[in-house]
Order: sequence, then structure tokens, then C-alpha cells
Amino acid sequence: METYVDAIGVDTEATTTMAKQNKKKLKVMVAMDESKNSFYALEWAVEHLRDVISAEPETDQAGGLLTLVHVHPTYLQYIYPSGGTASAVYATDSVPESMKKAREESTAKLFTRSLEICRGKMVKTETMILEGDPKEMICQAVEQTHVDLLVVGSRGLGMIKRAFLGSVSDYCAQHAKCPILIVRPPRETSTSSSTKEHKNK
Repeated sequence: METYVDAIGVDTEATTTMAKQNKKKLKVMVAMDESKNSFYALEWAVEHLRDVISAEPETDQAGGLLTLVHVHPTYLQYIYPSGGTASAVYATDSVPESMKKAREESTAKLFTRSLEICRGKMVKTETMILEGDPKEMICQAVEQTHVDLLVVGSRGLGMIKRAFLGSVSDYCAQHAKCPILIVRPPRETSTSSSTKEHKNK
């Protein structure tokens, strides 16, 4: 079951009412990458779902858990054999040290910024780094950790790009073993972009 929410006028009651009635804290997973929409989805989740994921020190009730998952796409390095007319091409998934270091630094910055967003909301947060196809690995992580809700940002792909490239949110909506909340970017962003394009013309 997937639910789309917009940046404004959002009613989260359908997502959290049952948890509130049962006084149950939820395990929520947010899929993270370096995109602006990904961080917006995290900010939205921390703000709007805090009642069902934040800890309550004044009670004996265990708090919820927010899991931030980031997937490194598999790196394929192509090796062309030397010599004349040889046409064979070999691929290896070994990551060069320089690229591995850059990727680790980028991930560290990603989680540092993400955890800053969570800080102060009394949300117990853990991070998870996986490698492989992001769509498949996120769904596997959902199943293995038994989360109650998956939150992903919408990249807003056009129809042509969506048809050829697919979408992480679309795939997860079809395959994730839990409800999924797809957070669309703020409407004013697309509006302002259109206005700028019109002015430039």
C-alpha cells in the first residue's frame, strides 16, 4: 500500500491513527541519497511522524526507531583486453581505492547532515549502508528489519524518464513488504522553476 503526500495541506492521520490508538511506536525507514528531495522526505518524516517514532522518557514505553538507509550502487569497471581486434569486454565490481574513499566521505557527509535533522526530536536513529541496486536493496532491508513504514522522496521524473529509467519509489511501492509513504517535493519549487524558465525565454 503506497501513499503520496504533498508538501502542503498534508493530512497524516491515515498513516498514524492506528499507531496512536494502540499507543504503539513505529519502526520507520527513510531511504536516503544526496538529492534535495531525499532530505526533504526525511525532514517531513521527522516532523509529521514524530508522535509515533519519538521516545517518551516520562513513561516506560519504548520509543520507535528511525532507520536511515543509503545504498551504494554496484560499481562496474570495464576492462578492455589489449591487442589488435579483440572485442571481448570484461566487467569487475571491484572499487578502486580512490573511488572507495570518495564514496565513504560522501556517505559520512550524508549521514552527518541527516542526523543533524533528527537531533532534538528525541528520535532513536540508526544508519544502514548497503551495496547493490538501490531499489532491490531497500526492499530487502525493509523485509529483513520488519519496519512498519517506508518513507522515500519523489524525484519527480517525467513520463519518458520514468518509462526508461524507472523509479525507486515506484519499485518500492510495488515490492516493499510494508506500507510506503512517498513524499513529493514542495509545489512552490516546481512553480518557481517554471517561472524562471518563462522569464529566460
